[in-house]
Amino acid sequence: MSDNLAIRKIIHIDMDAFYASVEQRDNPELKGKPVAVGGSRSRGVVAAASYEARKFGIRSAMPSVTAFRKCPDIIFVKPRFEVYKEVSQIIRNIFFEYTDLVEPLSLDEAYLDVTNNKIGLPSATLIAEEIRKKIFDSTALTCSAGISINKFLAKTASDINKPNGMKLIKPEEAMAFIETLKVKDFFGVGKVTAEKMKRMGIHTGLDLKNKSLGFMTKNFGKSGSFYYNISRGIDDRPVNPNRIRKSVSIENTYDNDLSDISHIETELEKLSESLETRLAKNKIQGKTINIKIKYADFEQVTRSKTSQYWLSKSTDYQPLWKEILLDERLVQKPIRLLGLGLSNLNTEEKENQGLQLTLEF
Repeated sequence: MSDNLAIRKIIHIDMDAFYASVEQRDNPELKGKPVAVGGSRSRGVVAAASYEARKFGIRSAMPSVTAFRKCPDIIFVKPRFEVYKEVSQIIRNIFFEYTDLVEPLSLDEAYLDVTNNKIGLPSATLIAEEIRKKIFDSTALTCSAGISINKFLAKTASDINKPNGMKLIKPEEAMAFIETLKVKDFFGVGKVTAEKMKRMGIHTGLDLKNKSLGFMTKNFGKSGSFYYNISRGIDDRPVNPNRIRKSVSIENTYDNDLSDISHIETELEKLSESLETRLAKNKIQGKTINIKIKYADFEQVTRSKTSQYWLSKSTDYQPLWKEILLDERLVQKPIRLLGLGLSNLNTEEKENQGLQLTLEF
């Protein structure tokens, strides 16, 4: 680890199978059963799966037809995002009882920096225990927590004792933990990268640590320096409460495949209006319009076009996506999903390094 950095106290809270758990909570008949939020037996994509469903290998982003094939008894439930948002706000309010340094990653997970916390409690472990209890008492839902000295270790720790568990990685334990951790379990290392590392003889954190910075950047580009640092316990990223999204998007999966160009344009116009509403609500503008297409055979493509002007209204960016659709190759196969998004936004990431103190865990 970096010797010149004092120790921070970071907690990563991750709700357990959040969407599916909310559905099981609100409908007792679903408790103990394999549940998939989103999709149906014949169409769509799984947004979340209960732990009972995960035992069959079902996971988020899986085509629902695949989920049904793996588990014929699976129960598909329509998502209720407004309910999930309401529950998420309750959880977030609990976080703010302890610190203002809360960085939400999604509705169901967040980082908290409790180095200097509002209640003056010196133990991050005790804070995590209190938070987990308050969440359960307020929502009847369980969560898992990881506690350590940086984001990488806290995030990794929160997965170890899931569901409804907690893991502390103490400062003096960090390097031993990292060196024995399999690279496939490193947060930030995906399946493709893990396979590439495996072919290079990199199986554990110790193997990773033994590679030079030059080797890592040569073989893994910009991510190479990140892997180089985390294998040494170095992750200086602050918990950023002002984390700003880099894109805004909306998509829809259709019960019947789209093949007629006029029908495709009609659906994109609907998505355009929904996107405009979302942009206006968040006071966001952007310069790059992105189209996502998933075909009936599950092949997926994305196309984008950038304007020199700020875009915020559907009338601004409709000409751009219509120009993208002039590529006839995009509509030669039936389409099951369309997505429309805006990136290159008028927002900037703000990095704020906070005061770091050495305190007991």
